Amino acid sequence: MTLRAIAQTIPALETSDGAGVRIKRSLGQRQSIRMDPFLMLDEFGSDEPKDYLAGFPAHPHRGFETVTYMIEGHMLHEDHLGNRGNLRNGGVQWMTAGRGIVHSEMPQQEQGLMRGFQLWLNLPAAEKMKPAGYRDIQPEDIPTVTSLEATIKVIAGELEIDANTTTGAVSGGTTQPLYADLQLEAGAQLTVTVPEALNALVYLYDGEAALVTDTGRSPLQESAASILTDGDSICLTAGDGGARVLLIGGKPIGEPIAQYGPFVMNTREEIEQTLQDFRDGRLTA
Repeated sequence: MTLRAIAQTIPALETSDGAGVRIKRSLGQRQSIRMDPFLMLDEFGSDEPKDYLAGFPAHPHRGFETVTYMIEGHMLHEDHLGNRGNLRNGGVQWMTAGRGIVHSEMPQQEQGLMRGFQLWLNLPAAEKMKPAGYRDIQPEDIPTVTSLEATIKVIAGELEIDANTTTGAVSGGTTQPLYADLQLEAGAQLTVTVPEALNALVYLYDGEAALVTDTGRSPLQESAASILTDGDSICLTAGDGGARVLLIGGKPIGEPIAQYGPFVMNTREEIEQTLQDFRDGRLTA
């Protein structure tokens, strides 16, 4: 077993997106700050309606996938394909923009807490122009592993714990995405196998936790993407109040990236064609 350690910590910066929704962005705060195959990781969370009510009105995407995980709240997804998905507590929407999609994500509440994450997952060149698609994943359809010390939701990929493998709601794919929500009880220690072929990060969003390595313990910074070194497993230990940590991994694509806002291709020429397609109404044709 080779334990992964922290190679880089990327604190999330407060910003806004959509029509003024307040978010914290780690990956993607600049285009140079990524972890192949992931382009962006946003955390949103507020009980102030002014921070989220404006939502994300209709906007286009091409060339990648978005994964939205709702911790608490209610958001409605609608797109030009006629898909309509209610994203509620514990649910996930997995959207493949492919050659083009126009969608909106609008809050369906006027008060209370709205909290969750959106992750952008790149597609390889051979898949960037495939048909768009959408999957609405209900909380009860996300495999959950429970023990005395932890509750683990496996959204995507395969997670091996104590020699037992759990397959997430989404599996396979070129980039073999791994996405899990690890909830550790006070003082708990958890070891999870993470395939060596994957780049990986952990993101502490509640409580206190540290990464246990061969040389000691490295505390995790809250609301920060902690990029991990190579290895085949991670070991986490929680503080006195417990902790919630996202584990995210994927097989790197290793291709050049050309990005213009919501469009992610491989060359500047492809971006220019995408902009022309959007202006001419061909993005979603």
